[in-house]
Amino acid sequence: MVKRNVIWTKTADLQFVGVLEYWVKRNKSNAFSKKLVKLVSKRTSQIAKNPYMHQSTDFKDIRVAPVGNFSIYYKITDEHIIISAFWDNRQDPKKLLKILENKK
Repeated sequence: MVKRNVIWTKTADLQFVGVLEYWVKRNKSNAFSKKLVKLVSKRTSQIAKNPYMHQSTDFKDIRVAPVGNFSIYYKITDEHIIISAFWDNRQDPKKLLKILENKK
């Protein structure tokens, strides 16, 4: 199995940074954000090694990997894993639909 490089889209990167900043501000500590960074790093490494292990979605070529209350939406190419969205599953799913529809 070929390990692919992981590439974050600008949208996904902004979402992830926003989540990290939210939790730092909410908890007045960066402990949870550091833990989340480690979990996401571990999950993206797993995805890079075995990209088909996670569930496909109704969107063409997009798969989803759970990370606690969050989800990583990604697309597989021959050389890359493209992270399309980093989503807090407690948010309004209509916002996510708009993001994923634009990534078709």
